[in-house]
Amino acid sequence: MRYSCAMKGIILAGGSGTRLFPLTNVTNKHLLPVYDRPMIYFPIQALKKAGIRDILIISGKGHAGHFLELLGSGKDLGVNLSYEVQEKPGGIAQALGLAQDFADNGKIAVILGDNIFRQNLKGAISKFKKQNKGAKIFLSRVKNSRFYGVAEIRKGKIKAIEEKPKKPKSNLAVVGIYFYDNQIFKIIKGLKPSARGELEITDVNNFYIKKGLMSYEILKGWWGDCGENFDSLLEVARLVAKTKNL
Repeated sequence: MRYSCAMKGIILAGGSGTRLFPLTNVTNKHLLPVYDRPMIYFPIQALKKAGIRDILIISGKGHAGHFLELLGSGKDLGVNLSYEVQEKPGGIAQALGLAQDFADNGKIAVILGDNIFRQNLKGAISKFKKQNKGAKIFLSRVKNSRFYGVAEIRKGKIKAIEEKPKKPKSNLAVVGIYFYDNQIFKIIKGLKPSARGELEITDVNNFYIKKGLMSYEILKGWWGDCGENFDSLLEVARLVAKTKNL
């Protein structure tokens, strides 16, 4: 299959969703309702509003057919959907590596499927398209940053990302939105598994940072991780209910 040369979108929708048991005993967490829509609708709509129509959804094999049954080709949502299956858990970076053919040597926008946010990404994507090479991440100020990947910023530049630090160097959490150039798949192939046996997206981002090829933005408006716990899922649903045109 041939894809267009426009910037592509990738939604990572795998994982077992253990923090949301028993809701996820028989379904993927990204198919759970968040106020008036299935969770997976939000990253699709975010990419569409940003001008990205070609979108790949990567899920685990247990519920892959459910996504296809719900979303089909994406025509009803105004997008072109493709699907890929992560055969077994191997980390965010490992799942992203499955998108190499789909990316077709171009730039990609990646969203974790359980992250829902207010900001329209259109302006950020426009800027990134003009960035010759490298990557871009988004940060959000949080209360308990020790539960997230935390960015260390010095003199306006990002110096490192530390995953779930005991003593965070800032309150800036890394949001599940990433833009990458076509180096990303070569970087992933060079990664070594972490202590938990997975290929970590933090290692990918730190690679770009060390090369001086990482830019960042502070996310405007609210952001929530629906997969964090039940309270987070409920809070995001409340925010969605109060937000117009999301």
